[in-house]
Amino acid sequence: MEKLEHTLWIVQAANAVFGPLVNALLGLFGMHAENPAEPIPNYIVIVYLIVILLSVLAFVVKSRLSVENPGKLQIVFEDVIGGLAGMLETMVGPLGQKFLTLVGTIGIFILCGNLAGLIPGLMAPTSSINVTLGCALTVWVYYHYQGIKAVGILAYAKHFAVPPGAHWSLGVIWLPIEVISHFSRVLSLSLRLFGNIFGEELVILILASIVPFLVPLPMMFLGIITASLQAFIFVMLTMIYLGGAVESEHGHDEAHGHEAATHAETVAA
Repeated sequence: MEKLEHTLWIVQAANAVFGPLVNALLGLFGMHAENPAEPIPNYIVIVYLIVILLSVLAFVVKSRLSVENPGKLQIVFEDVIGGLAGMLETMVGPLGQKFLTLVGTIGIFILCGNLAGLIPGLMAPTSSINVTLGCALTVWVYYHYQGIKAVGILAYAKHFAVPPGAHWSLGVIWLPIEVISHFSRVLSLSLRLFGNIFGEELVILILASIVPFLVPLPMMFLGIITASLQAFIFVMLTMIYLGGAVESEHGHDEAHGHEAATHAETVAA
């Protein structure tokens, strides 16, 4: 893979401008970049590029919003947001819409990150385990925080130790299973997204190196479907985990959440 890769022009430009500053900051903490000539990795540059472009797009769209005379783009955005809000209400409950900002933002970022690899001169930052792990940890910390906030730290910790309605002695078996299950969600979210996008980019790169232009096109079309599907699955699992965390009673809902998450992960695999 390393022999097939080449430094992107935008990464070279970013390192030429900000590389000396990054090296200087690392030196202050007694650290050194693996490659001092290019201390900023590809995925970091593309992540910042996506964030900047999405921020600019948000300001442009916001300036053109109109209640009386909505444009076609506004109608599309409203339909997408309405659909996402409906899914949150179904999977999380009546208060699900308050998580729309986090779920929507991470979904848009992952979708754009997945699709970036199909643009000549760019790469998919989600083909790096560092990015997908960061997204997975964000979701993991967020849904645990919301669960504690919803039912209190003692009630939230209790459902990890003892199954609802069961004798406390079962906690010896139940607690390790629950802890392993929740930690495995980080691996599930990060490795699935990374594996699919990395594999897709690798295949396209190999095909393009053998026979450029026409041969990689079908795989690139398939990449659009894969990118959209993986973003949807990440968002769907995030909503399922949130739903299981914020329920005041962790009996049927928690079991249903585990079953739904397992089914979604099986389909995604």
